[in-house]
Amino acid sequence: MAELLTERSGRVAAARKLTRRGGRDDAGAFLAEGRQAVGEALTAARTDPAAVRELFATEAAAAAHRDLLAATRVPVRLVTERAAASLSETVTPQGLVAVCALRDVPVGQLAADPPRLAVALAELADPGNAGTVLRSADACGAGAVVFGAGSADPYNGKVVRSSAGSLFHVDVVRSAALAPLLAAVQAAGVTVLAATGDGETALDAAAGDGLLAAPVLWLFGNEARGLDPGLAALADARVRIPMRGRAESLNLAVAAGICLYATQLAQR
Repeated sequence: MAELLTERSGRVAAARKLTRRGGRDDAGAFLAEGRQAVGEALTAARTDPAAVRELFATEAAAAAHRDLLAATRVPVRLVTERAAASLSETVTPQGLVAVCALRDVPVGQLAADPPRLAVALAELADPGNAGTVLRSADACGAGAVVFGAGSADPYNGKVVRSSAGSLFHVDVVRSAALAPLLAAVQAAGVTVLAATGDGETALDAAAGDGLLAAPVLWLFGNEARGLDPGLAALADARVRIPMRGRAESLNLAVAAGICLYATQLAQR
């Protein structure tokens, strides 16, 4: 039996650097942990062999996920429990971690060929919200999620976990300057809608007027501050979600899910 790699081994130490953004950028790679995320990463590797570089698994995880590991040609490194824990950012490590290549798409590519539904995030800070938006965008058929300059890193461990594998299903653009991107997609025929609490157009009215039926890019802002007024002014319309109850506001990821679902219905 091959000797188990410890937390001090070179491969594990190199992978551990990917828990930091600087390390991810330097290596062009990130970590995906757990069966769901690793399974989606390996599915991506079927068409793009460079998508996953290697896997780390404890003996227990290798036994539990034998079917998953047996179906891939990606190198599998057996590691100690402590080594696996050193690669995990969770309280209860799952013992299965993939080293994946960054999935960035150039902003110019998105601007030149925008999908029918896309999302842009302006200084969205919370990784959990970022991952949930990715998951909702995927569920509603969006083709891309743009993380504007100052937003959370989509390859942060919490974002990857919260996306539940959806990170591997949509195009991702990082650190984009949003103003020129909005102008470019508008020139390509995409309607840019800014989600704001004080928007002049209600979401149900936007749906009824056919505003959601055309290609749409939704723009969402920071959880606490919302959208910068100057950026919101660049949108074709500013849209609010009507609230019948007494809640002061909606969680940003919840609001994004509502807007995306309404758009999905309109684009059927």
